[in-house]
Amino acid sequence: MLKLSVVVPFYNVQTYAPDALKSLELNARDDFEFLLVDDRSTDGTPELLERAARELPGAVLLRHERNGGLATARNTGLDAARGEYVTFLDGDDWLAPGHLARTLAAIEALNCDFVRNDHVQVTGRTRSVQRVPHGPQLVAGDPRAGILPSSRATSVDYPYAWAGMYHRRLLDRGLLHFTDGLRTAEDRPWIWRLHRGADSFAAIGLPGIFYRRGVATSLTQIKDERQLDFIKAFDQVLADIAEDRESDLLLPKAVRTYCAIIAHHIGTIERYEPAVARKLRSMSTAALGRMPQDVLDGTLDSMDADRAAVLRRLRRRPARAGASL
Repeated sequence: MLKLSVVVPFYNVQTYAPDALKSLELNARDDFEFLLVDDRSTDGTPELLERAARELPGAVLLRHERNGGLATARNTGLDAARGEYVTFLDGDDWLAPGHLARTLAAIEALNCDFVRNDHVQVTGRTRSVQRVPHGPQLVAGDPRAGILPSSRATSVDYPYAWAGMYHRRLLDRGLLHFTDGLRTAEDRPWIWRLHRGADSFAAIGLPGIFYRRGVATSLTQIKDERQLDFIKAFDQVLADIAEDRESDLLLPKAVRTYCAIIAHHIGTIERYEPAVARKLRSMSTAALGRMPQDVLDGTLDSMDADRAAVLRRLRRRPARAGASL
């Protein structure tokens, strides 16, 4: 068995793909494979990937017949993965030389199900290290300890799939696949499921992933209807937690995070197309109505006044037909 499978989706990133591919070359080992998933790109990305498939050690090129989105592309790579461990990279980001080997050595030394890395956020020429919001470093512990408290950022608020490495047993248990078709926030149900279902994890530092912000083709920058999939993603989080043995303990955290994301989107609503903005308001109102109302009451009472006011106004709006995805 190969030691490590690296799943790398690409979609219309011809400007940035050379950096990602070069960084994979600087991380290559005989026992690593790089699963390059072309999610039906329409620019020069396919030609770059064809060359990489010939020249990059361990490269395997996988092609979609139609664009399926990031979640589906990652699943394609997971289905083909042969490694004892699995990790991810996005096609517009890159890795420091030797980062994969260092992370692999850490997870093997800790003998845990998964580890979480810090990363370097790149915005133009500015770089800043973003830390995993979990206190103990290089200590294996219960993943559920990375969920609470509700009042501050925790590991489930750091959902980046590429910021970690995962033992194959999680893949075999169905914990690493994403919800097919989610076009944004695909990592939110994923990180919650991972922390609820795995047996052990650790935060290890090692900020060797470089994450580009402000990329024009990224869904974080495109304010169209695809952004509204965050509602579908968080509805899935709440539905999953409702079935959890500790649902009463975990629901306040999930509801608070959902509310914070709704408030964030409403706060930038002027960037949406008018029809999408109207749909965002109506879907957000409907989402608030689906939440456990006693938990929502406590959440709004505990949030800062500005966000709570935004959410209370939405909550009072009449629900409209068709306000769901």
